Amino acid sequence: ITYRPDSSTIPDPFGRAVRDHHRGNRTEPLLARDGDETDEHPIERYYFDPFDGTGHGEWLESWLDGPLLDLGAGAGRHTLYFQERFETVAVEVSDALVETMRERRVEDARRGDMFDVRSQFERDRFQSALAIGTQICLAGSMDGLQRFLADLAHVTTPDATAVVHSYDPTVEGVEELLGYRVDPTLGLAHRVMGFEYEGERDEILYFRLFSPERLREATVATPWTIADVVRPNWSGSYRAALRKVGRGP
Repeated sequence: ITYRPDSSTIPDPFGRAVRDHHRGNRTEPLLARDGDETDEHPIERYYFDPFDGTGHGEWLESWLDGPLLDLGAGAGRHTLYFQERFETVAVEVSDALVETMRERRVEDARRGDMFDVRSQFERDRFQSALAIGTQICLAGSMDGLQRFLADLAHVTTPDATAVVHSYDPTVEGVEELLGYRVDPTLGLAHRVMGFEYEGERDEILYFRLFSPERLREATVATPWTIADVVRPNWSGSYRAALRKVGRGP
């Protein structure tokens, strides 16, 4: 999950909690909240467990090459691994997360909005892109998802690949997610939630969840096609490998 404050003046409990954890001075949990319902967000497991390229990581690495754009990079878990292999640019919208990545020796950590990559990077800048953490669901709608994919196509090479991540509303158990909201359309759902840390709450985040079939629909008017789908941890959570039409990994 990535937090999307519009400026550094907006409360950023998510980014601050991750930064405090990295610095060893976090004394309270980071809470994911939907009204009065809360879950403790597992910072250590999601953002600081080392990524070593084994297991599912071998599949992930097979679809990525440099220069790589890591969108919603969090604390730089994947960036730290891939920057040792090829140029990797990490983008986060939270100043606190960018600080955290730089302190962890991410070589190129930038503040930016993953839904505005056209204004941040030139055409054909990257060979591949990565968005792990259901960030693309913050596109908010199928139209928003299609615009994101079109913009990502603009800043990647003609033979580029990408890996994205979503929850699949067609799988039993996904409805148990905090903030889940049903949708009558097959393969679509909503998720509404926010974060709280040290008594500070952020803006409400709206996620549009979509199945692989709905993702496939969104790629139709873009240069992307779905090349592979895997479910490494739980069947309700999937990663999709995309490639430009007619290209291989």
